[in-house]
This record gives sequence, structure tokens and C-alpha cells, in this order.
Amino acid sequence: MTITHDPAPSAEVHAALPLDAPDHERVLITRGPRSGLTIIVAVHSTALGQALGGARVWHYEHWTDALADALRLSQAMTLKNAAAGLARGGGKSVVCIPAGETLDEARRHDAMLDLGDAVESLGGAYMTAEDVGTSAELMAVVHERTEHVCGLPAEQGGVGEPADATAAGVHAGILATLDHVFGSREVAGRHFVVAGLGQVGGRLARALAAGGARLTVTDVAESKRALADELGAAWVAPTEAHRVEADVFVPCGLGGVLTPHVVDELRVRAVVGAANNQLAERDVARRLRGRGIAWAPDFVVNAGGVVYLDLASTPGIGQHELDRRIAGIGDVVGAVLRDADAAGITTLDAAERLAEARLAAAR
Repeated sequence: MTITHDPAPSAEVHAALPLDAPDHERVLITRGPRSGLTIIVAVHSTALGQALGGARVWHYEHWTDALADALRLSQAMTLKNAAAGLARGGGKSVVCIPAGETLDEARRHDAMLDLGDAVESLGGAYMTAEDVGTSAELMAVVHERTEHVCGLPAEQGGVGEPADATAAGVHAGILATLDHVFGSREVAGRHFVVAGLGQVGGRLARALAAGGARLTVTDVAESKRALADELGAAWVAPTEAHRVEADVFVPCGLGGVLTPHVVDELRVRAVVGAANNQLAERDVARRLRGRGIAWAPDFVVNAGGVVYLDLASTPGIGQHELDRRIAGIGDVVGAVLRDADAAGITTLDAAERLAEARLAAAR
């Protein structure tokens, strides 16, 4: 792993880095000269091609927490892109907002310019895109400093934000999981608990409601109650969502939601959601299997966005092919669930085997 520091970083950025970090190819840690914020770009693998992964702008207690997030997320992007059959490696960028600070519009703009410089300095090893805390419009600012960015606004010749595609891929994964667990892809009459009603979770809730599903929903933002009312969904507190007796738990917020304690309290047959890094620790996958709960690995389920960003930017790829590839996420989910059962392993192990096989073939 190559770790690169800013030529003149703060003393904080000179702090010791974790020696047991995943086997990343490159990790850049820099202090943005305009924004003063710590920016981290982690390139996990370019075995399949240029690393692709979004830019996250988020609050962290310490910059090392942001580093840990970037390392985890970039590694997951390698698995996600490989499992989706893309000729892309895995990477991620994180802009660390110190706890208690708020970015005004000017400083956020500066942070995106700083991010563009950081991405450009890697010489094409990594391409960024929107993620939590960013948008297509902010990617246009990044584009002022580098060509290695996708998901620009449509009015600027880009393909826009990938939330629709991400939600469509998760929906396909839900249908495949229903088929595996219940023997039917029918949504009507099934009870889903959707935790997180943001860009993707909100879209999923609407699609499931339109299909006749019964919904219980939650979000840390009380304003999302309006969507619950619109859909005729029950509302619960975020801390109670995993305790609701239902058919499927759909985590669509931030990662780490599936802790051992949460899994012990789940009252569902399956977990399928858009959130990244859902497992608080690796052994949780075994705990889910032990309880007879089918977990569709997040890096397989939520690949619709990156599939869209990659293929929509590829000449000659039309909407029909895009729709086919995104719907194909359901086929991959189904195969992972079947392989796990046949081999008596966790779905995490089965999904990683699929991704690793594709990475090995490229080496």
C-alpha cells in the first residue's frame, strides 16, 4: 500500500496510520488548501480497470475515522464493481468535516475544488462520483479541476445522479430474495421495514408501496414522516425499526446497522437494503445465517448506481442495455443466495468468492 501525504500537511495528518489497513494500492491524505479540510482518497484496486467510487462529505470525530471509512468503502467498491461485472477497480474519497462544524456554500465549493485537485494528482488511477453529502452539481465543481469525475448534471452533458438506478437495483435484489425465501417474487401483501428515506430509500418505499406492499418506515429526519403519511406507511423510531415483525428489513441509511445485538432482535426472514457496509463486523454474516435470515450482501445489491455511472458514460450503451444490466443485479443476488445454501457458507463468503474469481481472472 502506498500512502501519500500532502507536501505540507498539518501535524494531525502526520499521526500514525493503521498498519493493519487493507491491502490498498494507494491512499492519499491531504489538507485542502482552500477549505482547510482533510481529504482522503483511497484506491483499493485497479486490477479490473480505473478505480471508481463516490465522494463522501461527512462529519467525523477525528480524521482517522474518515480514513477508516475510506478504506472500508474503497475495498467494498472493488468487490461491488467486480461482482457487477464492470471493468472497474475500487476506490473512494472522503471529505472530513470536523465534529461540530458546518460547511457554508462557499466552503463546500472550495472543498470540491480541493477534492478535484486530489483526484487529479493520482493521474487517472481513480474516478470519483456523487455519494453521501454530494450531488451531481457538486461533481460539476470537481470537474473544474479534473476530468476524472462522472455523474455530472445532464444539462452539462453528464448522466446525472444514479439514485434511480441504485433503487432499481435494490428492488431487483428484493424480488430475487423474496423468490429465494418465499418461492414468489410477489411484493403485494408482504411487510417491509424501510430504515432510511433518503434518495434511494424514499424511491424504494414508493416502489414497494406501488406494488401493494405493507410498509413500516423510519428516518432520523422527522420531516420524512410526510412521506410515510403519503404512502400510508406506519412510522417507528429509528431505534425500534429492527424490532418490527415483518418479512424483510430494508436498511437504507449509513453503514454498521447490523450489529450482533440488532441481529439477535430482528424479526424478519430477510435483509436487503441499499446501505453500504451494513455488517458492523464480519461475524455478523454467520450470525444471520444461524438465525435463518437471508442477507443479500450490500455490495451486490446496491451496485445499480455504479453500473449506471459506468455504462451510461460508455458510447454505444443504450437505455435497454442499461435496464438489462441493472435488472441483472437480481440474478446475481439469487445466485449468491443459492450458492451460499448449497455450500453451507454465509452469503458474504459466497459474494466475495464471486468477486474474487473475477479479480483473479484479470490478474
